[in-house]
Formats: sequence, C-alpha cells, structure tokens
Amino acid sequence: MNTVLLNNVDHHDLTVAVEHGAAHGDAVNQVLLFPNEFEAAQRDYPILFRRDDRGGTYAVALLGLDPDDNLFLGADGIWSASYVPAVRQRGPFAPDPSGEGIRIDLDDPRLQRDGSGEALYLRHGGTAPYLAHVEAVLAVIREGQTINAPLFAAWDAAELLRPTTIEVDLGDGQTCAIADILVIADDRLDALDAETLATLHRSGALRAAFMASASLDNIPRLIERRQRRHGT
Repeated sequence: MNTVLLNNVDHHDLTVAVEHGAAHGDAVNQVLLFPNEFEAAQRDYPILFRRDDRGGTYAVALLGLDPDDNLFLGADGIWSASYVPAVRQRGPFAPDPSGEGIRIDLDDPRLQRDGSGEALYLRHGGTAPYLAHVEAVLAVIREGQTINAPLFAAWDAAELLRPTTIEVDLGDGQTCAIADILVIADDRLDALDAETLATLHRSGALRAAFMASASLDNIPRLIERRQRRHGT
C-alpha cells in the first residue's frame, strides 16, 4: 500500500475503474457498517453486531452464509443491492486521519492513467462527479466513526444487545451457524421504560435499534440468494 494525500496537481489525470470483485476485497461474507448507514442497509442486509478485542462494539452487514462468499457480488463486478456499504464504495480512497483531505492508494490496480474509468478531476479544473461521490462516501465514514461509540454505549446502558448464535437452515440439508454475534433483544426493547425510551429517541439510538432488529428479516432472502447461486 502506498497512500498519499490526493491533490489536483499530481493526480489530475488519474482515473478509477469503478468495479467490485474478489481482487478488490469484496469477496467477504460480512462487511463493516456504520450506524448512519442502517436505514439504507436494512433494506438488503441483516445487520449484526460484534465485540472487538478491546470490548468495543461494531456493526456488520451480513453478505453471505459461507466463508468468503458475497451473495451480492456478481462475476461481472456488479454489486446487486440497492445500497453498497460505504467501506466497499470508497474504492482506493480513505479519509485522512487529520480529518481533512483524502488519501489515495497509488498501488491500487483500479487506478489508471490511460483515460479509461472515471476521472477524478475535470479537464479544465474542478472536481469530477465521481470524486464528489467519493467525498460523500468518506463523509459517511467520518460521521459513522464519530457516532459509533455513543450509540453502542447507549444500547449497552439499556441492555439492548444480546449475545447469540443464529442457526440457519440452508434448505439443502445443510445448516450454518452465525456465531459470536450480538443482536437487538426485542423483548428488552419492548419493555423499555418511558424515560429510557425518550432518551434513546432523542439521540436517534431508538430508531437505529428498530432498524437493526427489522433487518434480520433479510436472512430468508439471503438463503434464497444462496439457493439461486448454488442451484439448490
């Protein structure tokens, strides 16, 4: 990896091949998701939660039921969903740790200088539409990183996350276990007292909890995608 700050002098002629594929890290069955993506993501993906080694909580969108199998990724490089998680939309770009600017990985094979792909800058100056899109995606990531910890702290205070293993019947005589995850505890959500409800509502944490809970209805649709892909 060779990341540098993007600028319109050194990189004025760079273009990007906008495509998805295993070579670009898209062949995964889970992908990091931020709370500000829940509304868009819950239409397509089950939203699950995990703890990291330091006890922090993070969300993932479930993309497949087998290791390294993204059921939304086609052989043609098309991601067939109404929403693609921001960390998979960003391509060879990342927010600069300073909070200002964009870093670009010059070693990424999607970068070209032959005129193919999407331009980053307009020929006569200014930001091209694709770079404007990247800036919006990175803004989602920056905001998500900011609101992540407060949201999960609020949920933990209300004891809304429950450790579980989801057993999935794949419909072909096989089962799969999605282990070491947390989900919204619907019984606890339904039993919240008025004060806690009001607090969670004001912060947006209540709405996020309902969306995460509803997203589990996508598991049967994920099974159907797997059956279509594998012919079972």
